[in-house]
Amino acid sequence: MKPVIALVTGGYSGEAVISYKSAATIEQNVDTDKYEVYKIDITPQGWFYDDNGTKNTVDRNDFSITIAGKKIQFDAVLMGMHGTPGEDGRLQGYFDLVGLPYTSCDAATSALTFNKRYTVAVAAFAGINVAKSLHLFKHTPVAPADILQQLALPVFVKPNNGGSSIGMSKVTAGSQLPEALEKAFKEDDQVLVEEFITGREFTVGVFKTPQEIIVLPLTEVRSKNEFFDFEAKYQGKNEETTPAIVDERIAEKVRVAARKIYKVFNCNGVIRIDFIFNEDKNEPYMLEINTIPGQSEASIVPQQVRVMGWTLKQFYSSLIEDALGRRKR
Repeated sequence: MKPVIALVTGGYSGEAVISYKSAATIEQNVDTDKYEVYKIDITPQGWFYDDNGTKNTVDRNDFSITIAGKKIQFDAVLMGMHGTPGEDGRLQGYFDLVGLPYTSCDAATSALTFNKRYTVAVAAFAGINVAKSLHLFKHTPVAPADILQQLALPVFVKPNNGGSSIGMSKVTAGSQLPEALEKAFKEDDQVLVEEFITGREFTVGVFKTPQEIIVLPLTEVRSKNEFFDFEAKYQGKNEETTPAIVDERIAEKVRVAARKIYKVFNCNGVIRIDFIFNEDKNEPYMLEINTIPGQSEASIVPQQVRVMGWTLKQFYSSLIEDALGRRKR
């Protein structure tokens, strides 16, 4: 019998729209000759499987569905959800409780990496280069003047939890800081203010097979906007070169850092890591880790997979097999 796989999408945040785009790509490319796949939509209104217009409610006691009187139980979960609760560890904790393996990092790693400040703190402790930053909380306001005494302009201001660059601003003058903070705090109760690092921006996918950690071909990102914001990521306002045209010595330094990050954070599945390579110090600086990178047609990881010489069908099969290998026996 074919393994039964739940493709999980949707979510409770503004990133749900990206989740549906990712799920569409996955659905078109997953190997249905090898797997029986059901797309599960997780929304604030409920958890459902849409069977030709009929919504079947997921039984949350064991994450099963019932179709025409037949109970369907899953062997593994293919994660296609960005934002909460799929990227911040909440769903992973639930799946651990019901004994289902999944194609993403575990609950602890997902929760940690969803928090940008905690991510860079752990990375710095492990000897990974990161930018100097401040962690702000809505319940404890910090005056912009105090921030500028501790960090040098320009700075990036961004919501501390979440992805997709929603609520992010680049601040080049002190007068811009109050508005940038207000924008970020609309998205999250915590905000990260981070010094700008000059250099070339690279982003790279990393995933694991039972045999090895594989670093995908590098992509160099040049935003047509002032920085790699939501428009640049998802609305074509950027230039992406895959594979990046870069000296092999630079590429190898990024790959070494990427493998180390994957190990330090105890990752599973595919992640994407954003770097700035600072030429003055001849070192890559980690910006952030995305534990459920986008899989839409505009997304970077699918580009990198194809450049590596794999089809997306092979790639998703590899992720599923890795998850199935973690089933509790």
